[in-house]
Amino acid sequence: MDLSSLVQVRRVIQDIKPALIINSAAYTSVDKARTENKLAMLINGDAPGVMAEEARKYGGAIIHYSTNYVFDGTKNIPYTETDDPSPINVYGFSKLAGEKAIQAIDLPHLILRTSWVYGLRGNNFLLTILNLAKTQEKLRVVNDQYGSPTWCKVIADATAYIVTQGKKTRNLQDWLQEKSGLYHLAAQGQTTWYNFAKAIVANAVLTSPPLITAITTLEYPLPEKRPSYSVISSSKFSRTFCNLPMWKDSLSLCQS
Repeated sequence: MDLSSLVQVRRVIQDIKPALIINSAAYTSVDKARTENKLAMLINGDAPGVMAEEARKYGGAIIHYSTNYVFDGTKNIPYTETDDPSPINVYGFSKLAGEKAIQAIDLPHLILRTSWVYGLRGNNFLLTILNLAKTQEKLRVVNDQYGSPTWCKVIADATAYIVTQGKKTRNLQDWLQEKSGLYHLAAQGQTTWYNFAKAIVANAVLTSPPLITAITTLEYPLPEKRPSYSVISSSKFSRTFCNLPMWKDSLSLCQS
């Protein structure tokens, strides 16, 4: 369904009457969100609230993904769920709005904030670096922004585990109501974009690997600001649901 059409979102959910909605869709272009702020807010902020409203009518639940970019990056230790969000770009504001919209509805919900998501499809940092590495002799990559690269399969597997555990109980909705709340779901450890790029190239089979040079954020200006430190702690998630892998281990599996 088109998440920018709230009428369509309502109609589809009313037709299906789902017991569980897993919303993995989002407007994710950080820079374009600056000029397409209304569209970003519709998809990231308003649509999740509408999903929650409709799901509640049918006794349903929702699992929704958010982002580490709800933080401003001024902290120097991993952010926890109790830290106050303070986004510094439109994308972060729109995702925070989606969190608040769901939290305002009384239904079983899990909001899972994740970090630096990559995979073998779509547009993401892993594929960008792999494509550039095949055609460029030199790459310049930012080395003063910190995060936790998270393979999309880790997120999918963790979500599947949550749902499976819930279905083993007598009622999935009751179990999700008991676990309801905000969690951080990211691979363990932290790195910079520069070291992430180096790890990607090291894992790749390349006849002539490029030279990767570390640069500062100021040397690579973009339309929207990024938090300099957006590492999130997944300790609460691990205690409640399951352990999460180290980012380097996941990356190696993804590229194997």
